[in-house]
Amino acid sequence: MIGLVDGNNFFVSCERVFNRRLVGKPVAVLSNNDGCCVSRSNEFKALGIPMGTPYFQLRERERTGELMFCSSNYELYGDISRRIISILREETLEVEQYSIDEAFIHPPQGGEINLMEYGTRLRAKILRWVGIPCGIGFAPTKTLAKIANHLAKKQPEGVFILPDDPTPVLATLPAEEVWGVGRRLSAKLHTHGIHTAEQLRNAPKERIRSVGGITLLRTVEELRGIPCTEEWEYVADPDSVSCSRSFGTPVTTREGIAESLASFITEAAAKLRRHGMLAAGCNIYAQTFQSGGGGEFIERTVVFHAPTDATNEMLTAVSPNLDALFVPGFRYRKTGVVFFGLEKVGTARQLDLFTASAPSEASPLFQAIDKINARYGRNRVFSASLGIGEASWKMKREKLSKRSTTRWDELITVR
Repeated sequence: MIGLVDGNNFFVSCERVFNRRLVGKPVAVLSNNDGCCVSRSNEFKALGIPMGTPYFQLRERERTGELMFCSSNYELYGDISRRIISILREETLEVEQYSIDEAFIHPPQGGEINLMEYGTRLRAKILRWVGIPCGIGFAPTKTLAKIANHLAKKQPEGVFILPDDPTPVLATLPAEEVWGVGRRLSAKLHTHGIHTAEQLRNAPKERIRSVGGITLLRTVEELRGIPCTEEWEYVADPDSVSCSRSFGTPVTTREGIAESLASFITEAAAKLRRHGMLAAGCNIYAQTFQSGGGGEFIERTVVFHAPTDATNEMLTAVSPNLDALFVPGFRYRKTGVVFFGLEKVGTARQLDLFTASAPSEASPLFQAIDKINARYGRNRVFSASLGIGEASWKMKREKLSKRSTTRWDELITVR
């Protein structure tokens, strides 16, 4: 059996750990730049306010005290997520983290383990040690475990074990609620008379493959209780790695453009190293601001001397192109970077006469920096190109709570 542990309304639950005034109140956490609701408490959902509702439409209800909002505190959420994963690693055979608030687990083997007792104890430990309420669902496959977890959150004990014959459950579950289907694909399924998870499970393979290809066929196999083999679970390396973000306030200086690009290159390069890959070059771009939306894109392509994953080499190569992106008098709303020409570290390739060392090697310096930042906090070691202090271009978070577990200067004080 496979279990899925999922934090209930995770971002809101994290905020409530250190701010008890939010408990029992209709609370929502906002997206980047305080744009729209991305996590809602049960009390907030009960008011009929859908996910993704823009904050400006709800601002008046906040002023009256009916609703409460928090900016996304990713540092806090990431640290609490790591604490939950550490508990799971102690209590399970294997942990596969799927997202910041979800992880698949493989329960201990041997003897006749009582999954209900095991799940209840695990859930209670997470709640007591970290303060996050979770739902835990058990089933033979990951797709079915997702369904079991959905049902677990509706149970008083927060744990649900999918029965050996899940047909009654699948018969009442809309096809679009199945993991990996969604609204667009479900619309195609509806044209074939497939509206429920049960109908999807029972559909002929040829029809499923014609509608959604091998990916949907994998989902159907898992609905039938057949776990994915290694061949099914193969994940291709990315063709590109990118990072971009809209500014909190429009940028009008070259320094702001340079710092934001350096920040995004640093973040994307770390992601590149996690994949064990090197990049041959990158596209950098900036988008100007125009009232009513839209804006002009200014782009430049930079080819590195040799494929690399070293952030300092990337920043050096990009630096001469910054003047082409910045036009005095323009207001900028966004910058970004896309790495291309990716290859795995260690890939054999033709060298040239002017390369001092094999370009297929990873950077030991930045591997060490990644380990330091993973242990002591994001950007504990960083390039001066990123700037020092809070820049105006950074994400707007006017309702940011304290980063109580990752910043010494923001620790909770008890009086």
